[in-house]
Amino acid sequence: PCRAVLASMDHDELGAWLRLTLTPGIGNGAARRLLARFGLPQSIFQQTEAALQLCVPAAQAKALREIPQGWEALWQTTAQWLANATPQGPARAIVSLGDLRYPQALLDTEDPPLLLYLMGPALLLEHQPFPSDRCLAVVGSRNPTAQGAENARLFARALCGAGLTIVSGLALGVDAAAHEGALEAATSAGTMAATIAVVGTGLDRVYPRKNLDLAHRIAAHGLIVSEYPLGTPPLPGNFPKRNRIISGLSQGTLVVEAALASGSLITARMAAEQGREVFAIPGSIHAPQSRGCHALIRQGAKLVESAQDVLEELKIPATTVPGLPQEGVSAVGTTAPDKAEDPVLAALGYDPMGLDALIARTGMDASMLQVALLELELDGRVARLPGGLFQRVGRG
Repeated sequence: PCRAVLASMDHDELGAWLRLTLTPGIGNGAARRLLARFGLPQSIFQQTEAALQLCVPAAQAKALREIPQGWEALWQTTAQWLANATPQGPARAIVSLGDLRYPQALLDTEDPPLLLYLMGPALLLEHQPFPSDRCLAVVGSRNPTAQGAENARLFARALCGAGLTIVSGLALGVDAAAHEGALEAATSAGTMAATIAVVGTGLDRVYPRKNLDLAHRIAAHGLIVSEYPLGTPPLPGNFPKRNRIISGLSQGTLVVEAALASGSLITARMAAEQGREVFAIPGSIHAPQSRGCHALIRQGAKLVESAQDVLEELKIPATTVPGLPQEGVSAVGTTAPDKAEDPVLAALGYDPMGLDALIARTGMDASMLQVALLELELDGRVARLPGGLFQRVGRG
């Protein structure tokens, strides 16, 4: 069957919803008041200015009686986007506040979007697309340490393997690593979304472009979600706003690494305001990327050292899916002690360290130490950081 049937509204209803979202001065709050009083958007646009003023100020009532600039072009473009979905590609749908498929968890938040644009497998979009009690947001720095990126991947892999859908924002760094980890644990059954990417652009664009291949794989095994109309560019203000959707879809938010000024802390704050759990992974006291997590922990976020900590807090049984190693559910981001640990790794510990300090700790000369570090780096056990520093990378 043609994927266009997955659109949740007919052509005229689609046009009315788009007109409502484009009307100047009508935000989500005003739109919800209008919908509560008059019903579907088509009915709103049939009202007189006097009737509209029972819900909104005169200027907004007047704006509702006028055709927004660019509305008809967007209407046709959006209808064409829905119709052009192919059986070989991901399905497409637009879900409104009144659609039964609209995620209840998001509907219960203070500011739910009027429309959600969706791309993903048809099986997910034909039914309720969001298991609201089975989603966890994983967010963090766009410039994580090597250990931070590895922790995001391993936590997401283990948690998805335990039955959670991983929600993130398709950004570079921790977001991308979390999506990758979830995709590693994706099953072929197609009954659950491995991962959900909530983006700050229209779904006809991918930002950043470096994540284009990742976006295609998410659309095949999960969902890509946006509240923004097609053609919306990556405007800076869109990304903090979309964070409320990331946290709103999820039972909890796990912050892997974050500086004090990180946008991930916005997501964590929104999660707390929405009554969701907030988790944070502690890190080195010397790493700027850990300070945001440490601040969250001081404010009451749950300190987690393994995926098992998250599962226990959310009261989710640590079951695994076929093909996922059992070790992935616990002790994520840590390495079991070797019987004879490499002396360079033992000296390095888990904090970033410079070459001179390592020479002092190991007693090795510089050339021998450089060779040892290179071997460990090629083996994926040590990462080279800016400033001539080295850091141990834990493997779960």
